[in-house]
Amino acid sequence: MLMTAINTELFERAPIRRAVLTLAVPTVISQLITVVYNVADTFFIGQLGDPAQVAAATLAMPPFILLTGIANLFGIGGASLVSRSLGTGDPDKARQCASFSLWTGAAAALLYGLIMMIFRPAILPAIGAGADTYDALYRYVFWTITVGALPTVLSAELAHLIRAEGYAKQASFGIGMGGVLNILLDPLFIFAFRLGITGAAIATMLSNLAAMGYFLLLLRRKHGATVISLHPRHYTLRRRIPAEILLVGFPSFVMNGMSILSNVILNRLVASYASEAIAGMGVAKKIDMVAFAIAGGMTQGVLPLIGYNYAAKNAARMRAAIRTALTYSLVIACAGTVLLFAGAAPVSRLFIDDDATVAFGRHFLRVICLTCPTVSVTIMLITVFQATGRKLQPTILSLLRKGGLDVPFMFLMNALLGAGGIAWATPIADLLAMFAALALFIPFWRKLDLTASVTR
Repeated sequence: MLMTAINTELFERAPIRRAVLTLAVPTVISQLITVVYNVADTFFIGQLGDPAQVAAATLAMPPFILLTGIANLFGIGGASLVSRSLGTGDPDKARQCASFSLWTGAAAALLYGLIMMIFRPAILPAIGAGADTYDALYRYVFWTITVGALPTVLSAELAHLIRAEGYAKQASFGIGMGGVLNILLDPLFIFAFRLGITGAAIATMLSNLAAMGYFLLLLRRKHGATVISLHPRHYTLRRRIPAEILLVGFPSFVMNGMSILSNVILNRLVASYASEAIAGMGVAKKIDMVAFAIAGGMTQGVLPLIGYNYAAKNAARMRAAIRTALTYSLVIACAGTVLLFAGAAPVSRLFIDDDATVAFGRHFLRVICLTCPTVSVTIMLITVFQATGRKLQPTILSLLRKGGLDVPFMFLMNALLGAGGIAWATPIADLLAMFAALALFIPFWRKLDLTASVTR
């Protein structure tokens, strides 16, 4: 049987709070572990006492974010179509969706890694590398992207697709296992092997490779009980599968792409002041990823539940899932804002004992953490649009949230207030993006049409 009875029960009949928590909690935990290992890189590199290496790790975020964008393009787009296909009782199409997502995503990852290797002399200076950070940035990018692109993309893609069938715990375990492994390997490679930032990069690559291996073994063990297959015979360009996956996943890719643009401009503006400023911004951005992890975990967790019930035309259950997930996400986000604001100074000093860097980090974190509640709302509404197969609304919101609004405000606040003002662009832009999301979502909520086909 391609979809187990327990998964059908979870999607169709389980109490909505239990269904949401069963799908979302493991996903949130895995996302938080992912954040922890991203933060761990900065933390352990910071113990070297070299702001230039911390700055290099910060500069590496934008090109690494693009790997997440590739994974989301095929993973979220594929997961949405898989869950909707299962909701209409079409496992063959779900299997073809998964095959297309995995093989095309793998090819895109390999191509991106090759491009970064060939064009690094032009790309690295363009994202902010200077004389003191170029070498460290190159070594980090080589291991995490040139070598690590394939396992990074496939591990994330597989998690999305496995979660689409209701296997939230298994998906989260794979991602979480990779994160824990990275945390364990960081001090070994950075300090014991004396590899510095190169060791952090190797640890990241190996942890993603281990996560990918776990998912492949899981699929082998569940052969016959899952629609996810790597066999080439299931790969197809028919039935509008490529268009549906790419159009639904495109907003997530755009969000990551615009995040890259936003981070590059942010880094270049802040880097014009001092390495301590960009290192402090890096610390703040890493810690603030906790808010995005919670919002992302909640939305990725409930996406299959929303998509399945949308396709099955169960409006009441779909609406209840959205309300429940949004409430939980918003409450946690507000609590996170309070905690991060109150603990900004000591948390920043945990990463590097440099007074100038800590001062920048404290200020940046207190400003950026104000985005937690607005991000939780916007990301949830974008995911609802994606889960139901909408393309235009999530694309608009993705363009607005990163790049469309925050970049102009970065230049404005930099001109008005200098380095300390740049961070204010983020909460201002996210607040405006949330209002735009609500303006698009409210009419959709009121006129929700559950008679649409799975390929709408």
